[in-house]
Amino acid sequence: MKRRILLVDDEVAILLTLQAVLEINGFEVETAASAREAKLKIRNNQYHMVITDMRMESHSAGSEVVLAARKSPHSPAVALLTAFPLADSDDGGHDADEVLVKPMNTNDLLLQIEALLVTHEDKKRREESSRQFATGEPKVSSTKRTSAAKAINDKKSIPAGSAAGSKVAVSGKTSKHATPVGGKLAGAH
Repeated sequence: MKRRILLVDDEVAILLTLQAVLEINGFEVETAASAREAKLKIRNNQYHMVITDMRMESHSAGSEVVLAARKSPHSPAVALLTAFPLADSDDGGHDADEVLVKPMNTNDLLLQIEALLVTHEDKKRREESSRQFATGEPKVSSTKRTSAAKAINDKKSIPAGSAAGSKVAVSGKTSKHATPVGGKLAGAH
């Protein structure tokens, strides 16, 4: 089963480029060009991950998408995509699992997404086990770990000259002073 990602950005060039990169690497990708469209899709569909731009039709649009994803019963992993990394003292009120800083190296982006998906699924399993233990429910057999961990080690290569050859810099939530590396992703703001 392909892992489903909702990609949200108001810049069509970024949506199409990242969609192509992710699909080439085995993800099923849906896109939304606004927070409003993204929130509707989150309510009506199930995703493993939501990646959203921070600033779209308003400065709070990305935070609205993150909040909608957090309220979703499917509990997807959430990454905030921004060209404007937040200062250490400014959380911006977001609750994303990761902050991805544009522009970024595509291989780094894929590794970051794979790692986040594995970490998020492990966290969900631990929470479910804790809930079952606390309520005395019988433990349901655990699902095998996804092949994401293997993909992290394989460091999938991306064909040169493809849309996936775009550059983009990745930063975890703990490192909010990321320096973009490599070339720019078309339309990065």
